[in-house]
Amino acid sequence: MLKLIGAALVLFAGTMIGFVQAARFAERPRQIRHLLHALQRLETEIGYGQTPLPDALRRMALVLPPPLSGMFADIAGELRSERGGTVSESWERVLSDNWSSTSMRAGEKEAMLRLGASLGGSGKEDQLKHVRLAMLQLQDEESAAREEQQRYEKLSRSLGVLGAALVVILML
Repeated sequence: MLKLIGAALVLFAGTMIGFVQAARFAERPRQIRHLLHALQRLETEIGYGQTPLPDALRRMALVLPPPLSGMFADIAGELRSERGGTVSESWERVLSDNWSSTSMRAGEKEAMLRLGASLGGSGKEDQLKHVRLAMLQLQDEESAAREEQQRYEKLSRSLGVLGAALVVILML
């Protein structure tokens, strides 16, 4: 009886591990899509609203889900604080501190760091070009993430169940 309960727990745990990994594959393209919407909003704020950057970032944070909302709110907060750092420094510091809480990878981070290096230090048209470039790079990353999701999401679920079943068979 005790072995059956243990086997059921192992099977349940292995299945859940597979489903959690599958959820990670699904979350990455979703977060990239949210980031693309945020950059479209930033492009509008820069191009038409002529909103100061901290205000634009704060507005973006209000419409984004966590953890992205927290990153943009932190950047806006740092720009408003009296630390005296540049936009690039604040952007890089916040992204480095908070990136691990996202499901995104190095390609997306690199695109965002390049964007942060160009914001606030040049004219409106130049900033808009950099935002558009970052959006193009993120669109490429999103398509790669969607392909990866299609390829590995179902595989992760299956491996979780089958791996747990193997452990159960070896236990009994």
